[in-house]
Amino acid sequence: MFDTKKNTVILIRDGTALPPNVSVVSNAFFPGWRIVTSPDRSALTRGIEAAHWNFFYRAEETRATALGTESLHTLRRAVKGILAKQEQQSFNSLEVTAIAAKRLLGIPLLHIVAHIRHIQESSALVLAKDFVIRVPGSLAIESAIGGEQHAVA
Repeated sequence: MFDTKKNTVILIRDGTALPPNVSVVSNAFFPGWRIVTSPDRSALTRGIEAAHWNFFYRAEETRATALGTESLHTLRRAVKGILAKQEQQSFNSLEVTAIAAKRLLGIPLLHIVAHIRHIQESSALVLAKDFVIRVPGSLAIESAIGGEQHAVA
């Protein structure tokens, strides 16, 4: 069983770049994702911000419920449900902000609330590979100094 009194859990996608001064201890959660065991959320945020990186937080919450007892296995199923809802978005971390074990007609349920997080060095929430300025190749710019024309590719 995991500790539901610790209501925040940070998950980081495998291969996520972190600032050089931030060390994270994590365990495999399921393929492609790791659960951060140390440091806690606030210390991780402070470390990322101290390195002048950004740890974006999307205020919109996503909820999921999984059938089962209060266990890591049930938490995995609930998180998979959240990730399935967010599969079109490019993000590299997820913060589970609430975990509640409940019963409905005697059936155990685990209800979670999560927020998308994203760690990156840039202050703009645009992935570098998606941010490309496109200029037509036939566009010519006349230089004000020499009257020469330069093609912009």
